[in-house]
Amino acid sequence: MSALGWARSWLYVPAHRDDLVAKALGGAADAVVLDLEDAVPPADKALAREVAVATAARDPRIWVRINAAGTPWSDDDAAALASSGIAGLRVPKAEDPDAVADLAERTGLPLHLLVESARGLRRAFDLAESHPLVAGISPGETDLAADLRVRDRAELGWARARLVTANRAAGLPSPVASVWTELSDTAGLTADSGALRDAGFFGRSVIHPRQIAPVHAAFTPDAGEVERARALLASVGSAGDAAWVDADGRFVDPAVVAGARWVVELADALEQHAPDHHEPARAAAGKENS
Repeated sequence: MSALGWARSWLYVPAHRDDLVAKALGGAADAVVLDLEDAVPPADKALAREVAVATAARDPRIWVRINAAGTPWSDDDAAALASSGIAGLRVPKAEDPDAVADLAERTGLPLHLLVESARGLRRAFDLAESHPLVAGISPGETDLAADLRVRDRAELGWARARLVTANRAAGLPSPVASVWTELSDTAGLTADSGALRDAGFFGRSVIHPRQIAPVHAAFTPDAGEVERARALLASVGSAGDAAWVDADGRFVDPAVVAGARWVVELADALEQHAPDHHEPARAAAGKENS
């Protein structure tokens, strides 16, 4: 299972700030995104790229958000990172499936595409299937809302559903939720993350370490859920594709089995990659905010 299947938190850090990069890599984020784009002033783009290349092989959690196609830095970003050993590239403002396929061929790296415009949203299904190295597509909601002239991001439900569907139709993991910009509103982050989880997202981009614990809490299946899923899979017998009622009186059909299998696969991936998932989620969130 790739990071896009199990990583709950994706911590952005400006790549030209090597002090912040070191702090991020020493923290609890499941994935660290070294940012060459929005968080880096033009004068520091070259430095940020150098830090990203120098840091890339130090940690398997590292992804890099490159500058968008058509900017003065995008080609140099791709060339420098092609053989760097990073986990993959985050590609902002993805709109053109042919450009995505070309980037994949040039770098040979997994690509996590960010849809941030009406044009990108319209072509979401084509983007998701544009190349085998496309690992997933997710919204960049601040830019997307601005381009759509949506004033309340709660009204992006239809756009989010389109991206959930585009990922799953292409056989990709669930999309990663966009950032929560109100750093002081932990309750809002927790509630919003739970709602997006229930709407088909998995994991979330974060912009501060204090957001990691609430996001982990929202996207970590609790022990009871995992136990029930394992018990259900253990009860699968000779019913084949037929529905049945198990020993606990639950109606079970292949769709229910598929859901249980995903929970177990997720729990096993977290067991392997993120040992902190054993901590009680609420206690972890409380500790982070104390």
